Amino acid sequence: MPVTSAVSAARTILTRLHDVMASRSHAQAKLNTVVEVIGEGLDSEVCSIYLLREGMLELFATKGLAQEAVHVTRMAIGEGLVGTIAGNIETLNLAEATAHPDFSYRPETGEEKFHSFAGVPIVRRERAVGVLCVQHADPRRYEEVEIEALQTVAMVLSELISNAELVDEEEAALLGPQQTGPVRMAGLALVKGLAAGNAVYHQPRITIEHVMAEDRDAELQRVYLAFDKMREQIDRMASQAEFGVGGEHEEVLETYKMFAYDEGWSRRIIEAIDSGLTAEAAIERVQQRTRMRMRQIDDPLLADRMHDLEDLSNRLLRIVSGQMGTAATMGLKQDTILIARNLGPAELLEYDKRRLKGVILEEGSLTAHVVIVARAMGIPVLGRVRGLRGMVRDGDPLLLDADQGHAVVRPNPPMIEAFDARFAKSKERAAAYAALRDVEPFTRDGTRITVLMNAGLRDDMPNLALAGADGVGLFRTEFQFLVSATLPARERQTRLYRDVLDAAGDKPVVFRTVDIGGDKVLPYLRHNNGEHEENPAMGWRALRVALEREGLLKVQARSLLEAAAGRTLNVMFPMVSEPWEFDAAREVFESQRRYLKGQKKLLPEQVRYGAMLEVPALAETLDILAPRLSFLSIGTNDLTQFLFAADRSNPKLAERYDWLSVSIMRFLKRVQQAVVGHNVDVTVCGEMGGRRLEALALLGIGIRRLSITPAGVGPIKELVRKVDLDEITAAMNQWLASPPPSLREALIQWAVERGIEAD
Repeated sequence: MPVTSAVSAARTILTRLHDVMASRSHAQAKLNTVVEVIGEGLDSEVCSIYLLREGMLELFATKGLAQEAVHVTRMAIGEGLVGTIAGNIETLNLAEATAHPDFSYRPETGEEKFHSFAGVPIVRRERAVGVLCVQHADPRRYEEVEIEALQTVAMVLSELISNAELVDEEEAALLGPQQTGPVRMAGLALVKGLAAGNAVYHQPRITIEHVMAEDRDAELQRVYLAFDKMREQIDRMASQAEFGVGGEHEEVLETYKMFAYDEGWSRRIIEAIDSGLTAEAAIERVQQRTRMRMRQIDDPLLADRMHDLEDLSNRLLRIVSGQMGTAATMGLKQDTILIARNLGPAELLEYDKRRLKGVILEEGSLTAHVVIVARAMGIPVLGRVRGLRGMVRDGDPLLLDADQGHAVVRPNPPMIEAFDARFAKSKERAAAYAALRDVEPFTRDGTRITVLMNAGLRDDMPNLALAGADGVGLFRTEFQFLVSATLPARERQTRLYRDVLDAAGDKPVVFRTVDIGGDKVLPYLRHNNGEHEENPAMGWRALRVALEREGLLKVQARSLLEAAAGRTLNVMFPMVSEPWEFDAAREVFESQRRYLKGQKKLLPEQVRYGAMLEVPALAETLDILAPRLSFLSIGTNDLTQFLFAADRSNPKLAERYDWLSVSIMRFLKRVQQAVVGHNVDVTVCGEMGGRRLEALALLGIGIRRLSITPAGVGPIKELVRKVDLDEITAAMNQWLASPPPSLREALIQWAVERGIEAD
């Protein structure tokens, strides 16, 4: 169906549905008329409505399927396409229904001749109470405007169904497990830490009571006023943020502000009102579209920006409905663990930091804007926790362990006691590690081990002194690119790099040039001609992008050189595969150095160039590259996935391959030995070096420099002081030459015998 006719059809359907709802017919007759109206409006051969009754989705009305199936065909939540839509509260749009893995054939309906299928949930109070679907004989995907028309109609049906009491809303609410005892919820640790408090939902549930508008102009006036008020709130929040001028948090809020003024978003809401919806229903209609798009987005950065838009939609809905009481505005009365589907950075800033102890999100990702702010506030965050509303009630006591990636709701006394003991032990350990802050990490036989920290934000730099690290072994420069709405200007980059060097004082900082691509796509910087990459981790990313977009690397080179004037600049290139790539990147820096010299600018006293070894191929040419290197950093996260051909983001493979495998350790030892005789510092960067047992193994194969998270510096220092290098080296040489059944188990046993705690 052409776009214009689909839009027109949606308006016609809503007008006719208004008449249907106003009629005095009984509910079943109304539903029978509704499927005819929708079928005709969308030129659909089949239109069916399934409603929840006695825990099953029952076919209540249909145009096009066998009438004998009405009130006979029933499916459980999660069963078939209809059950999947209701269970996941998601939209399906299929050119060939039978190709979907959840397809379930029901012969009594006579649906075998229909191929295409589209269905949307009928939602009431955030629960699916039914499903509206259409079908065609010809295989085709439905246009987006047709899906939007279905979603709009489903909202109207929700009101009709509720008024006619066709479904038991209490029964729908009870579909989620009503827990009374303790429940352990697993998730993704976004900001690590331990916290305890009572559950408070960020946002009280807003129920849209009226979907169809009586007065279009009045609804438009309401939404215009709401937009003005929302933008005023965002402007005020951005001006009152406590993080100082020029920080990453300011950039996050500017991006957030950009969405608040986005004309495309406001235009879609106005168009929805024009179609006949109330202001509240229009906002919810556009929000449903955003959620549907979020489910289709693989790029985590774009998904995070869609989350910001959803956050703004929630804010606008509360304003227009007059239900302004969020947990933040009402004030926290006690130690709180905040619960939300997702959370915008501005909303987190509204909370009383004295009472807010932790956050649990149904969604969220490591690169989400709210995570940046939460990390700066020191608030642990657990994300990707499914089914929160079915498990947690407002006021439930919660224990949040974002270190181990889980939370416990309604803990019993033994759980509380164990958590309290762990909390106390963590504080005790933190104090013990803090006492090592100014202690140099020498092994028992007197070898000095260099323990550096990884960073990516200006606000990470105070950790350098707090942890007692020897310097920054990896500063990820791409983070400022990820949180910015546009390409960061040279002056802003220079200011950041200078601030980082100032904060480091006389300690070294290794700046890794921008590593974008893969899972770090910038919406304002399209690369690879916008083509979809089947394997982005091995695709057009990191140095490959930087060398293609030479202007990007030139600006960064000049920024770093100007920032390091009068000091030593350590710069490292990511994902070097062959020596010529290193040479090409180095020449970009040297050309900018020559330019600045010609401009009589103050230059760095020394520029040290390094490469990041993440691509195994580089190990075969280290004899060629080593004479030109000042340092080599081994990125164990990417290196491991490339060596094992195992995507580290795939949960099925996450625990399959062990860093303490003979293959990994032999490879790392070979790399370390390849630069012996050259004046090259070899550092292991990444999570591997921050794990005590793995660090022990690395010391045993000759690694003397580790760059890890700030939280890992104290534990690794404590480990180093218990190790005799001759002993661990001899043990590792023996195990790598004649491998035991499990290198990990052998290493644990070795450590236990010497009173060394592994992890």
